[in-house]
Amino acid sequence: MQQIEGVWQLGGRKYFGTDGIRGRTNASAMTAEMAMKVGQAAGAHFLRGDHKHRVVIGKDTRLSGYMVENALVAGFTSVGMDVIQFGPIPTPAVALLTRSMRADLGVMISASHNPYEDNGIKLFGPDGFKLSDEDEHAIEALLDQPPKLAKSMDIGRARRVEDARGRYIHAVKATLPEHIRFDGLHVVLDCAHGAAYQVAPAAIWELGARVTAIGVNPNGKNINDRVGSTHTATLQETVVAAGADIGIALDGDADRLIVVDEQGRVVDGDQIMALLGTAMSRNGLLRGKGIVATVMSNLGLERYLQSQHLELVRAKVGDRYVLEEMRARGMNVGGEQSGHMILLDHATTGDGTIAALQVLAELVESGKKASEMLHLFDPVPQLLKNVRYSGGKPLENATVQLVIAEAEKELEGSGRLVIRPSGTEPLIRVMAEGDDAKQVRAIVDRICAAVEEAV
Repeated sequence: MQQIEGVWQLGGRKYFGTDGIRGRTNASAMTAEMAMKVGQAAGAHFLRGDHKHRVVIGKDTRLSGYMVENALVAGFTSVGMDVIQFGPIPTPAVALLTRSMRADLGVMISASHNPYEDNGIKLFGPDGFKLSDEDEHAIEALLDQPPKLAKSMDIGRARRVEDARGRYIHAVKATLPEHIRFDGLHVVLDCAHGAAYQVAPAAIWELGARVTAIGVNPNGKNINDRVGSTHTATLQETVVAAGADIGIALDGDADRLIVVDEQGRVVDGDQIMALLGTAMSRNGLLRGKGIVATVMSNLGLERYLQSQHLELVRAKVGDRYVLEEMRARGMNVGGEQSGHMILLDHATTGDGTIAALQVLAELVESGKKASEMLHLFDPVPQLLKNVRYSGGKPLENATVQLVIAEAEKELEGSGRLVIRPSGTEPLIRVMAEGDDAKQVRAIVDRICAAVEEAV
């Protein structure tokens, strides 16, 4: 068994989880007061050197984004940072523009695939990469201290940049060779009523495809609501009804990608990684002779890569940990089964739109149907269930540990067991996989029952 340690407040930290700070707005740490403190603390931490300091801020389409954004602006300007606001824009666009605009810090206001009631704050360093654990620890330490306010004449200014979306569209299109066009391709695109509702349809249409867009009418409360990468039923139905060639689903902040083939079948991140990794290997573009995924990726992916003489490196759950392994090992393709796709040749974080363009390019170049191209291996039976808890450490319960030990012994040599607390929600995630589907289900049910009893 591979068990990832961590808690809802990750590693003993009070505020930061595996992907920044996240929670229910006005009912947890995600208040206007906290957002202002984060702006003051992060701003103070990045006030380095004698240049004029700058932070860029993007957000998704949640109602609470207005509140959080204004509070962050107040915090950053109060410690002497200038602020550039982009409005609704994908997380990877913030990472890209942080670097291209020579900012000291980038901020994305989003809770990704969570419902609209939640929100979060993701931070990027001047290199466009998510902050290290050390930087997050330093910022967290400053949150509980009085802010270091700027002198009256040094308070920062704030302004909006209206062409940020256009800059991002140009950048994602530039990731494809100039000869690639999507003429004749019918794509159904689900933007989850989220951050990419304008940029993703525009980028794909500008490359020649016919685009049927859904999930592109945000109202502040419908982000991820029965649409997007975690709710693909509408996309599947639309692809089949429209006779489209392929369906693309992004999540609320557009750093995830899930694909639907022309028959309406869902293709997860493992299959997408298999496609992009092997295609890049054939073209001599894959570095490190393999890809990086997490402990949650299917055993079938590992076996398939081995058949192609490629390695699967497993990281802890969370795209930041995938990225750490990629950078440490000099690898340029990585991701998660949930759809985070990191292509380091093109982006410093997961980018669903860039990954979608690479998939569409393979579809055009291969001349195959999506169903023929996207299902490269048969997944090993795998089951994941979540148990919600409100406190304590249920995985330290003696009965739970005994049930887990018995399950581990039962799967020995024929499967895997991964049990971990979520880094973004108060959940215990229980996953098992193996060649016997009935055995897998029975094991997951037993462990979940034990955890439920413990909590």
